[in-house]
Amino acid sequence: MDLRIKGKRALVCAASKGLGRGCAEALAEAGVNLVINARTEAEITRTAREIAERHGVEVTPVAADITTEEGRARVLAAVGHADILVTNAGGPPPGDWQDWTRDDFIRAIDANMLSAIALMQALVPGMMDRGWGRVVNITSASVRSPISVLGLSNTARTGLTGFVAGMSRQVAGKGVCVNNLLPGIHATDRADSLDGGVASAQGITVDQARAQRQATIPTGTYGTAADFGATCAFLCSQQARFIVGQNVLLDGGALNVTV
Repeated sequence: MDLRIKGKRALVCAASKGLGRGCAEALAEAGVNLVINARTEAEITRTAREIAERHGVEVTPVAADITTEEGRARVLAAVGHADILVTNAGGPPPGDWQDWTRDDFIRAIDANMLSAIALMQALVPGMMDRGWGRVVNITSASVRSPISVLGLSNTARTGLTGFVAGMSRQVAGKGVCVNNLLPGIHATDRADSLDGGVASAQGITVDQARAQRQATIPTGTYGTAADFGATCAFLCSQQARFIVGQNVLLDGGALNVTV
């Protein structure tokens, strides 16, 4: 399918690997020029070169921590304007609700809620002025079905979901569609870390921990970054003009609900 976004300009956050890279690859395949960021300069520079060579689009790498004001300023200076924004940041570590302090919650909210809102505040007004824009926030399946050990993530990402629910309706009339993508377990470093934690807690191997988790997913497998990226690219397409304020779940059917 021609997504009809060739020549658009996108900012994709945390794009050196995992789900962020999957989104960057899919947008580049559709002909979108990119600004991509990650914290490690060597990794993001290598990723930019590989994507540009593979898809023949312009890819500008920016090494910055998108969860900080300084990092966002550096990225936004490189972007100028964007037609497409994909927000993404690594989640806070797992733990027990009795151990988390106020500072732990503030760090999680800064990283997984306020950083995305700040980027939208910076870039969406320009999209509205130009009469077209797409925003995809990478959140988590935990906003639909909380994961007890990821309470910091549950809290911050659910806050972002509530913000988008209202804001997306306010900008849709200007041609800007804002939606959230909710990943379940995908084969990324984050899944490796979580599986490692389960393995350590239960005294089993990482492969055994992974097999346990896969058994809870109807597809019997983890998702891939390519699966996720393809959905992101569609939400950024011209054809997605009537999708507004939605939370699109990609979890292989793991969440057992009717609606």
